[in-house]
Amino acid sequence: MVLLALMQTNNIEILPVGSGKASRNIAVNHQQGKEPGIFWLSGFKSDMSGTKAVELAQWAGDQGVACTRFDYSGHGLSDGEFVEGCLSDWLEESLAVFSQYCRGRTILVGSSMGGWLALLLVRALARNPGCHNAQISGLLLIAPAVDFSHELIWKHLTKDLKNQLEEKGHFLRPSAYSDDPYVVTKKLIDDGRRHLLMGSQMEVGCPVQVLQGTKDESVPLDHVMRMVELMPKDDVTVTLVRDGDHRLSSPEDIQRLKRLVAQMLDAHLPG
Repeated sequence: MVLLALMQTNNIEILPVGSGKASRNIAVNHQQGKEPGIFWLSGFKSDMSGTKAVELAQWAGDQGVACTRFDYSGHGLSDGEFVEGCLSDWLEESLAVFSQYCRGRTILVGSSMGGWLALLLVRALARNPGCHNAQISGLLLIAPAVDFSHELIWKHLTKDLKNQLEEKGHFLRPSAYSDDPYVVTKKLIDDGRRHLLMGSQMEVGCPVQVLQGTKDESVPLDHVMRMVELMPKDDVTVTLVRDGDHRLSSPEDIQRLKRLVAQMLDAHLPG
């Protein structure tokens, strides 16, 4: 009854994804509006009720722009346990929600892990061009944590923690944003290797905006610039926030985010 009340209050729809034992219900908030629309992809252990997601959705509604956001399995209002999730699951859910709700020109806005998923989503859609009714018009990547499970976690683990992963299947990683540590699983690390992007050049075929804090300790600036260097064929613009952290959720950061989205939307409007 509580979930039903939340669904009715927050305009939440449920989209079944997967089959058999892998079936799970994904919570989606879709606002009708004009195109280009916005498709929001949250970060690791974040959901569509986060500050940036809510503020952007409210702004989109004020502009009459379509906006779709959702919770990955194990996050927010969706089914599943966080510790059982992995990138393959969250990519499958991203594809399902995008295909079901997005029509016409669409701008992907990915935060942290959502930036990695945005790039993977573009690649997956390019491989199956006839399976969707939307066109990716641009990407806005906020502190994009591309390949984070391998580049930002695995490569920095001590031998003891790597042994712990093998023996126990997980370890606890302190969080800078919560009193509760992250549970990093062997499944997350192993599955992440199936989706690595930074070993070769990338091409998305549309304008890319990157918003990055210079004081981001979770996704360092040099990591993001490595990603940018691997996109030589795309129109990539990097906006640096002096002293900005990983969250980029201050009122000034939110206004900056809205301005960048507005610029991308304006670039696709007639005249």
